[in-house]
Amino acid sequence: MKNILTKSYTAFANGLVALRMTFGRKSQLVSLFIFGVTITLLQTATVAQTKLNDIQGNWAQTCIEQLSQQQIISGYPDGSFGPNQPVTRAEFAAMLNQAFPEAAQVRDDRKFADVPSTYWASEAISKAYQRGFLSGYPGGVFRPKQNIPRVQALVSLANGLNYTPIGPSWETLEQAFADAQAIPEYAQSAIAAALENQLVVNYPKVGTLNPNNQASRAEIAAFLCQATQGTGLVAAEYIQELEIPTDLTAELRGVWLTNIDSELLFSLEALAAALNKLKELNFNTIYPTVWNWGYTLHPSEIAQRETGRQARISTPLEKDLFDPERGLKEGRDVLQEVIEISHQGGMRVIPWFEFGFKAPSYSQLAQRHPDWLTQTREGNKTQIPEGLTPEEQKLHEIVWLNPFKPEVQQFIEDLIIEVVSNYDIDGIQLDDHFGLPSKFGYDPFTVELYKQEHQGKFPPNDPQAPEWLRWRANKITDFLKKLFRAVKERKPDVIISISPNPQRFSYNSFLADWEQWERQGLVEELIVQIYRDNLSTFVGELEQPELKAARTHIPVGIGILSGLKNRAIPFSQIQRQVEAVRRRGFAGVSFFFYETLWNISDQSWQQRQAAFGELFPKPAQAPDLSQDWQPSS
Repeated sequence: MKNILTKSYTAFANGLVALRMTFGRKSQLVSLFIFGVTITLLQTATVAQTKLNDIQGNWAQTCIEQLSQQQIISGYPDGSFGPNQPVTRAEFAAMLNQAFPEAAQVRDDRKFADVPSTYWASEAISKAYQRGFLSGYPGGVFRPKQNIPRVQALVSLANGLNYTPIGPSWETLEQAFADAQAIPEYAQSAIAAALENQLVVNYPKVGTLNPNNQASRAEIAAFLCQATQGTGLVAAEYIQELEIPTDLTAELRGVWLTNIDSELLFSLEALAAALNKLKELNFNTIYPTVWNWGYTLHPSEIAQRETGRQARISTPLEKDLFDPERGLKEGRDVLQEVIEISHQGGMRVIPWFEFGFKAPSYSQLAQRHPDWLTQTREGNKTQIPEGLTPEEQKLHEIVWLNPFKPEVQQFIEDLIIEVVSNYDIDGIQLDDHFGLPSKFGYDPFTVELYKQEHQGKFPPNDPQAPEWLRWRANKITDFLKKLFRAVKERKPDVIISISPNPQRFSYNSFLADWEQWERQGLVEELIVQIYRDNLSTFVGELEQPELKAARTHIPVGIGILSGLKNRAIPFSQIQRQVEAVRRRGFAGVSFFFYETLWNISDQSWQQRQAAFGELFPKPAQAPDLSQDWQPSS
């Protein structure tokens, strides 16, 4: 009940702020209304949001309607929106609060002399300040009733979203705007960053910024659409863009191949057709899964020894189609096929050890080696994703091999070195599963090891205790050092690639401290999986300092979600994310996963393939260390 009341109160408070933001210039009565009348007005405003009567034919109509439906902006009680009216700094603060409710706090609160606690936008102004979007003026004032100029609104968004320019700011601005001289010096860096991130919308002349003009409600809506929607709601003719080169000579263009929700690996004919199409569309790197669901997909003596099977492509997830021999008849070696076809087409092959230390609870690996498994503090050895039916739970029940046990480390090392030794590959790839969910690690072996190194003390009960996180993460890092040396001793030219989640999630959730791995020279190619629909969230991840630091040392690419079995991703989203990656000088992109490039989509395969052809119009080499990698700028 407490949570329900809290959520209801929060929704009411946010609605009141948004309502006062909307009514402020037309009426002062809102702040005097009793609770019941306010509720009625809020309901009226919500209805009015979708029936604005003065935006038909307006250049920003589609954008305004979208933001109105999301309650980021609101109309007036009479059903109008007032697209040409100015926006005060207080109103803008309220809009920011609605548009970016999850934005992180970056500084302590500050009290402004001209914003009393009873002021309608006091909380919104406070949050906008704490989140880095807005600041005050000398003398400790905010000037809440001052109309905000376009330059301030764009600077606010660039600062709050932590955007920094890639190229020289003044050169960027001169190239883009006929009136660049009018941009205040303090704002030049932020406006350049806003431009690089496609936040700048200029109506009616795209090449004229008019930085010191008052921002209209339609213009603010357009800025917010560009920052939050990423779906082309603003006409392209009004969005000022910098030219993004597509004829790159060096760019990672990769794709992951998997046996889940894909028939690709089950026949040589399908595999060859797919790889040849990828080559035709100028992809250059293939990441085929070779270790998942408790088995190798290629013939392996190590797998035979520990699981009783040399290889298995089919998984129980196929249900009625599941057959341990499916796809392996006539002695097929899927990895060898991928290598031969890809190398003939000039594409790299980097086998992906997808499952790392995890395996299904019912796999032969787990059944034969129960002593290899770790557990939670409560003694649970299994992990089941939420939201599944009982039947699905049985299929998805996972256990985790203990990455701290020598025999487990030896097994993983043997699997990897076997591939390095037996195949002509360009690298091997690990991801977050070369780690451990942070709630695990309370098995007797690990507890005793911890006690030996901590004067007999037991591990903390809190799995997120900083020292306990660090101790376990360091042990995994130590194993990666050992594995790195073993690979290089066998084949020095085979690179170590990793494809984790962003650092904070990777470390806190999986004890995979790739920032330290990269700093210690244990990673030679980094592809960070940033699977986000919201463009501003996606770009925010690209701006993380550890990612920027890594790309000055090694090729750093970005993993982009091209879709899932039941989730189609529009190509417009893919295109904008690729453009955002290119603007920041990253090494390139890799897509998860092959089938969703064009076989699982809301568009025809012909449309999708044509779109990828435009995205990669010319061949490009995948950058690597041998090319003395330097990020573009």
